[in-house]
Amino acid sequence: MPALMMAGIAIHPGHAQGAEPDDASTRAAKTVQAMMRAEKTILTHGIMPLPIGDNPPPIPAEAIPGAGYIPGIPRLGVPALLETDASLGVSYVFGLRKDGATALPSGLAMASTWNPDLLYKGGVMIGGETRAKGFNVLLAGGVNLMRDPRNGRTFEYFSEDPLLSGVLAGHAIKGVQSNHIISTIKHFALNGQETGRKFADVIISDEAAHESDLLAFKIGMEIGNPGSVMCAYNRVHGEQACASDYLLNKILKQRWGYKGFVMSDWGAVPNLESALKGLDQQSGSQLDPALFFGDKLAAAAQSDPAYAARLDDMNKRILWAIYANGLDKYPVAKGGKIDFQANGEVALETARQGIVLLRNERGVLPLSKSAKSIAVIGGFADSGVLSGAGSSQVQGEGGAAVTIPLSGSSPWAGFLVQAYHRSSPLAAIKAIVPNAQVRFRDSRFIADAVEQAKRAEVAIVFATKWSSEGFDQPDLSLPDGQDALIAAVADANPNTIVVLETGNPIAMPWLEKTAAVVQAWYPGARGGEAIASILFGDTNPSGRLPITFPASVDQLPRPVLDGYNEFEPNFAGDAPYKDAKLVVNYDIEGSNLGYRWNALKGHKALFPFGYGLSYTSFKADGLKTDGNTSSLIVRNTGERTGATVAQLYLVSRSGTALQRLVGFKRVQLAPGQSEKVSLTIDPRLLADWKDGAWSMPAGDYQFAIGDNAETLGTPVKVRLGAKRWKD
Repeated sequence: MPALMMAGIAIHPGHAQGAEPDDASTRAAKTVQAMMRAEKTILTHGIMPLPIGDNPPPIPAEAIPGAGYIPGIPRLGVPALLETDASLGVSYVFGLRKDGATALPSGLAMASTWNPDLLYKGGVMIGGETRAKGFNVLLAGGVNLMRDPRNGRTFEYFSEDPLLSGVLAGHAIKGVQSNHIISTIKHFALNGQETGRKFADVIISDEAAHESDLLAFKIGMEIGNPGSVMCAYNRVHGEQACASDYLLNKILKQRWGYKGFVMSDWGAVPNLESALKGLDQQSGSQLDPALFFGDKLAAAAQSDPAYAARLDDMNKRILWAIYANGLDKYPVAKGGKIDFQANGEVALETARQGIVLLRNERGVLPLSKSAKSIAVIGGFADSGVLSGAGSSQVQGEGGAAVTIPLSGSSPWAGFLVQAYHRSSPLAAIKAIVPNAQVRFRDSRFIADAVEQAKRAEVAIVFATKWSSEGFDQPDLSLPDGQDALIAAVADANPNTIVVLETGNPIAMPWLEKTAAVVQAWYPGARGGEAIASILFGDTNPSGRLPITFPASVDQLPRPVLDGYNEFEPNFAGDAPYKDAKLVVNYDIEGSNLGYRWNALKGHKALFPFGYGLSYTSFKADGLKTDGNTSSLIVRNTGERTGATVAQLYLVSRSGTALQRLVGFKRVQLAPGQSEKVSLTIDPRLLADWKDGAWSMPAGDYQFAIGDNAETLGTPVKVRLGAKRWKD
């Protein structure tokens, strides 16, 4: 089969790794045997090759400005590890490399496609750009579940559901690693908020952890086979996640049999003993209290057989990831060619499929291309589309269209700016309706916006809510008076359409006044064009919510985010709170996140998980299942070609209500067309985790087709026998 070309790099289809796993293990063991004593700590630690921090280290000539650098061992043919953030593309890191990359839409936007094949394609694309820039490790694969909609990193992740998150993350990782580079999966585990992120102590039962967050990781790893797992900042049962024997040894390596290596998050290593607890590599060591995995580790290995054995194992795991993904056989080099036009099409299609139509009264959308006058208001829509900040920040060539810095003099301030990609919705709208009078007004003066809305046939308000790593949000409101702006414009024009560029669910006190609401998330490098194509019907909206939009914070397990009013945001570290204590009790909801919590408590969401409208209509029925496989028929009953997502839920077990997504498939249909959808049910979704194994009780299991998590069809009952099995 001929090699595929992406970003000027030959990509060999088929197995994502460059060597078969057994061969990689054998080679790794032989290389460790050949190592000199001084070479055994070369691969176990690295620096952040950036001129930031109080005492930045010298940057080796081989290093590239980015997240990390771990020197290789040329004598043994072991390449250096050149690391870059993140899941949405190759990060910009202040523009220090004087280059740009293609920004995929946010994780939530990607998840709203419910399309594993498209996630794989996006992974191939950003992995190709990673190679072209000279990196061979991409810090991708964010799979943490949304336990709180106010989490500042919600936009980076996929969903609140372990099946959806795991499947999508796994395919994205598989796509990245098809380029013969390593992808991580992160942040392991239970990293649910940014507030107190380096000392928040998560309390959760082993059962609930395995049925939720850990299951998402396990599914993602089974599909994607990532070369590395990045551990998290937070504590779990009193131990730092990067020094957690429970997470890293007992679960990841012993129970799951993971062959790759665990790298720390940057500044997340508490001590030398982290090595014995399962950590294999210290990342960005200048951000930690000390370099633990260099001379200190070497000295411990000389005097303590436990450290000596552990050091050999650390090297074997890192080398396995290198060999299994072919980093030595397919070396990277700077200066590769990137086809920004072709890669931009991947970002554009992802944005089109990920935009969710939440409201469409009187069929106001799609807009007519014969419209005479349109008022476009707010959101810097004349310049670009919003993106999330922090380590996942990607910018195209030339950088951002608009940047709004935060105050302060922190060396990390460059990570924390509101930045807009160079894809103007206003320009895209004008291109579609060149004969219409399209007027733009920013959102500084409500009176000005209202006046323009009165004069136009249609008013389109672009509302934004910026999110970033390092910060959580106090509530679900829109900032900067935008709720009042939308209400006033909607009062002035009954044909008011709201386009939301947010990284989290929001409240909508103005909802009933509006004609339509479009959730565009952070739509990436070609977001403006994608939004316009939805508004005017060139694209039929097909996105479905991967997370619940709660009616209010009172519906959440924690109406007030733990620690939010006690601790100041601190992006770089936890020095001011070295001895701080913050307990985060996830046993409140256990494995019942989002729609599962609502089903348990009887809450009705503002918009439920799985929800999304279309310009056509669909009907799904004919469910047949034996509890292992299922089939149903999906029909397009409308007048436009479009896509929907077939969703299958477990709704009860032995008479007890128990809601879990157990299968899904995106389906594209022409008017009048139907398709039989076949789904395989992962038995872990029907089971409980008990005493170190999955346990499925005998009983009657009921399944139902769902338009979304709250709109379910007639249940189908099947009798299943008891089962118990190891993970």
